[in-house]
Amino acid sequence: MSFYSISEFIRENYPEYWGLQTYPADQCVRIHKIDEEWGVFSNFGHTPIVVEGVTFDTSERLFQLMKFKDEEAVKAIYYKKSNPKMTTKHWEKTHRREDWGKMIIDAMKFCLTQKYEQSEEFRKELERSKGKIIVEDQTAFTKKNPDAWGVKLQGDNFVGPNLLGRLLMELRDNGKLDYTLPADTLNFLDYL
Repeated sequence: MSFYSISEFIRENYPEYWGLQTYPADQCVRIHKIDEEWGVFSNFGHTPIVVEGVTFDTSERLFQLMKFKDEEAVKAIYYKKSNPKMTTKHWEKTHRREDWGKMIIDAMKFCLTQKYEQSEEFRKELERSKGKIIVEDQTAFTKKNPDAWGVKLQGDNFVGPNLLGRLLMELRDNGKLDYTLPADTLNFLDYL
């Protein structure tokens, strides 16, 4: 298993989200690019989030920063305006929280909850998607299989774990996401 793969974390710590899902493509709204319809659902969409007075340009940057406790890593990821996921890879092997695998889904739920509470556009689009299945379409990715967050088109169906889509639908249908995070989760904000 790749160091960056989260599938074992999900199987061990979040079994309710483990496994492949299959969705009829004609019933889905797909997250593909931030400038396309439904792009606001992407964690890379430009929907600023403020947490304890600190502004994050995207929910992805907030999520990636939650992996760290170290000041150097936090500042490097926060202040570098490139793709936060790629910047994070530089720091993960030496600085990632030891408990990251036990909190990864709860961290994403926290980020999506903040986005939901702070972005009217995001809330309206979730409402507009009612009755549809939300999927993160990774069909164009070069790797053979989708990662844990998405799906790939196989014939008339999207197939994959679809964690992002599942969490978005849970948020849309319940108006909230329940999560539990370690007490020191947001300590990284002290460096910003």
